[in-house]
Amino acid sequence: MTDLSERTDWIGDVFTSSVGWDLLEDLVDVGNRMAGQPGEREGLELVRDALAAAGCRDAHIDEFDIQGWVRGDAALHAGERTEHCIALPRSPAGEVSGEFVDLGYGMPDDFEDGDVEGNVVMVSSDTPDDVDRFVHRTEKYYYAVEHGAAAFVFANHVEGQLPPTGSVGTEEDPIGDIPAVGVSAEVGARLARRSVGDDVSVTVDCETPQTTSGNAIAELGPDTDEEVLVSSHVDAHDIAEGAMDNGAGTASIVEVANALAGMEDELDTRVRFVAYGSEEVGLVGSGVEAERADLDAIKAIVNVDSNVFGRTLSLSTHGFDGLTAAAERLADRFDHPVSTSEAQVPHSDHWPFVVHGVPGFMVAGETEGRGRGWGHTEADTLEKLEARNLREQAILLIALVADVADSETEVARREPSEIAAALEDEDKATGMKVIGDWPYDDAGNVIE
Repeated sequence: MTDLSERTDWIGDVFTSSVGWDLLEDLVDVGNRMAGQPGEREGLELVRDALAAAGCRDAHIDEFDIQGWVRGDAALHAGERTEHCIALPRSPAGEVSGEFVDLGYGMPDDFEDGDVEGNVVMVSSDTPDDVDRFVHRTEKYYYAVEHGAAAFVFANHVEGQLPPTGSVGTEEDPIGDIPAVGVSAEVGARLARRSVGDDVSVTVDCETPQTTSGNAIAELGPDTDEEVLVSSHVDAHDIAEGAMDNGAGTASIVEVANALAGMEDELDTRVRFVAYGSEEVGLVGSGVEAERADLDAIKAIVNVDSNVFGRTLSLSTHGFDGLTAAAERLADRFDHPVSTSEAQVPHSDHWPFVVHGVPGFMVAGETEGRGRGWGHTEADTLEKLEARNLREQAILLIALVADVADSETEVARREPSEIAAALEDEDKATGMKVIGDWPYDDAGNVIE
């Protein structure tokens, strides 16, 4: 049995380990880890080598081709002022102008009621408190395109002079239709106060070369037909170190590998570690892996994305009863706060598997309020994270993975139609259909 419940000897080793934190420092020191660019490859090689050093076997990188995006300059001119902005990844290059329109939160009705066609529209990165579902940036961008906007301006709702980034493309449609830029909350407020009704111009300069990304992969444990997948993503947006998103998650899974390698003989089930490339531009790496994998052989997924900043782990179980039970056992055993949700999270690298009914955890750090704080801004830097949190969370994750890998732990799959129905019930299907990410036919079957 893969049962660590009666053992505590490994906990001290993990709490004094520097393996994860050392890797995190190496990753942030790479600099630009944007999908398909040299820094992403360097990051993948660092993770591959760290997994091999931990004691995993067959550590390697599976490559795949992607549509790249390389940042150039961006500008927003309002009268005689030039406001600071940054291009959103996968924005097309171009220079456009139009009347400036502030659409507030950028909800669907705001686009229906607003004067959008031919104009430059601005929306907030936030969603109103009285709206149950969070409306994603990409959905707002697609509403702007659908209603004929000339350009899209994405205003941070978090104060601090930081413009947000985030892709506006998808794997199927990687380059957007209209120029898109991010501005800080302060610039957004100034534009709303001074420029509504005036002509403004938006310029984006970028290159879109064909390039290569990859997934760093290794494994531990017995050569069983069934496996537990432990994953993260290596890539980050080019404007920041990507410490929280997602150097932290990648450092965490390497810490898990390092500990489990010392107990490999006790594993009942093969554990495969995958650090994906190209997550930030449409879950491309995990999509490639999901197409390649034998989905029936995956017992469960533990995907870690943007933890360590928040001290309390947030475990989204997507309504898989076996995963919810494992999360509850974890909290009980360690008498440690663990936040659990059964809601669907159609973002990050568990999702290309969960859509098929494969049981999957989405693991993050619990944060206050909506949005990701300084994530997706240049302030996502190392000094905001603490090694203590990484070690504490690694201990919990090691126990969680061991529990899921235990031959006596049963995790029933769900039918894809059940996942589709849950998305409909949670009002998340609407946005997915708008941006072309809805993977189901009318009967709830996955469209291949």
